[in-house]
Amino acid sequence: MNSYQPVKALILDMDGVLWRDTDPIGDLPAIFKEIDRRAWKTAFVTNTATRSIDQYVAKLASFGVKTQAKHIINSGLATARYLQERYPSGGQVYILGEQGLVATLEEFGFTHSMENPLAVVASLDREVDYRKLKEASTFIRQGVLFLGTNPDPSLPTPDGYIPGTGAILAALSAASGQSPLIMGKPSPVMYHIALSVLGVKPGNALAIGDQMPTDIAAGVEAGCQTALVLTGVSTRETVAEFEFQPTYIANDLPELIDRLE
Repeated sequence: MNSYQPVKALILDMDGVLWRDTDPIGDLPAIFKEIDRRAWKTAFVTNTATRSIDQYVAKLASFGVKTQAKHIINSGLATARYLQERYPSGGQVYILGEQGLVATLEEFGFTHSMENPLAVVASLDREVDYRKLKEASTFIRQGVLFLGTNPDPSLPTPDGYIPGTGAILAALSAASGQSPLIMGKPSPVMYHIALSVLGVKPGNALAIGDQMPTDIAAGVEAGCQTALVLTGVSTRETVAEFEFQPTYIANDLPELIDRLE
């Protein structure tokens, strides 16, 4: 047993916690059957913006996990909501990203354009080339708002780690001399959205992730309990590098759930 407030909800990162690209981490149907047995609410929060919310619902379902679209918050959604608050009528933006991000922004009234964009929105783009970097950095140099969906430098895959959004943002920052405003973790914005959707107080939510500088940092900033699982990027040695610390460290999600008895 622990001395913290009782856990009523889990806010779960996905890449590195539930799966590595197309490979599930553990028996996900059994894991979520146990979560349901304990009557914990769940939300899914990810820095990845390459998929739309509906695509995440489908991917979870393919692994035997059912959820509602409103319980999935990604950095693309956080970016779209930020733009909507700033530009309620929508408008044109320059998007350096994949179709999932384009679709999410379009749902909020923001379309890709080379004509006087309100903002440059940069994310993971596995077809990035010099032309895109040139166009985006030129707009940023002209003073256009520079938004990054997340700062993750790499992504876990079954074949190892590949360059992430942070690598593209670094190139744009070097070319433009400007730093992006980050929408995803370590900003706590997505956790605030998740807490509102779940209807729980921060102290009753456990934020679970595999990266100290993003997942755990955002959870701590949001006031949640936090858990680092060692199935992704960060290691036990990594933890010592940070002033803030996770509430729990576990080898994987099943071990963590067992410890919460």
